Amino acid sequence: MAIDVRLLDHTSDPTRSLYVAYRTAYSALTPQTIVDRIASERITREQMQEFIEARLETGHASPLEHVWFEFAISGVSRAFSHQFVRHKIGISFEQQSQRYVAFKKGEFPYTVPETVKRAGFGEKMEEAFDRLGELYQEMIDAGVPAEDARFLIPNAANTNFKVVVNFLELLHICDLRLCTRAQWEFRQVASQMRAEIHRTFPELAKYIQPKCGDKRWGYCDESLADWQACPIGRKRPHKKQLFELYEAHRRGELAPLADADFKAIEEIGSSVATAGAAKPPAPNGRDTSPPVPQTRDEG
Repeated sequence: MAIDVRLLDHTSDPTRSLYVAYRTAYSALTPQTIVDRIASERITREQMQEFIEARLETGHASPLEHVWFEFAISGVSRAFSHQFVRHKIGISFEQQSQRYVAFKKGEFPYTVPETVKRAGFGEKMEEAFDRLGELYQEMIDAGVPAEDARFLIPNAANTNFKVVVNFLELLHICDLRLCTRAQWEFRQVASQMRAEIHRTFPELAKYIQPKCGDKRWGYCDESLADWQACPIGRKRPHKKQLFELYEAHRRGELAPLADADFKAIEEIGSSVATAGAAKPPAPNGRDTSPPVPQTRDEG
């Protein structure tokens, strides 16, 4: 049975939700006023997106919990599900039960990994599953409860999920599960989740990357050997290289700061303290304030 991931529902307007959350944190305006300005188009979609991206660059992530996605996932194995349910914060699961759902005629859908098939064991594995299915049905017919007969069912048996996950947790899941070291089945599920979001919200999907991605950590924290073996490893620095840079700094091997550098530092004011006087309203009535947090209202 093939893996199938479908986006069922989501926050109605993720961009607006994120903007209102971020702007509430960085403005004296009430969230009601911010929403009204969005509705009147005083604040444009482009301004909202620019502000969100600027905030994400600072690492302010809590507003991402305000955006949620609902997925249907089917055709995955119990080997996958044991990994999936280890993600516990910001995600809710409903999974097909082997206690209340008895397989008819002892036939259960399952997954045979490609590595097993290439090694020539695919047919033997399927024969073993057929025998397990026959014994499972014999026990059911003899009155053994499904919750006990399921002890025979292997990790290869397929299961189904309906999940709701917030955007922050989805990013964390994909940090780990899009990594080439993750189990292949989980990589396929994470890739399909990303693809589903990309069809509707490409501006959000660009942040769904493995942890080494340019929108995430930007470096690899796996072992050096794994980084060297990774097909995309050379596109990102390894943590060892970052440590070497730190050690070079500690030993004083980096270029020293000159007097001109300190003069430049002194002349650059705080972005908050030197925001400047409020600008007059734009002729078209739209908010033209720069997308950075400042002391004056600019929502």
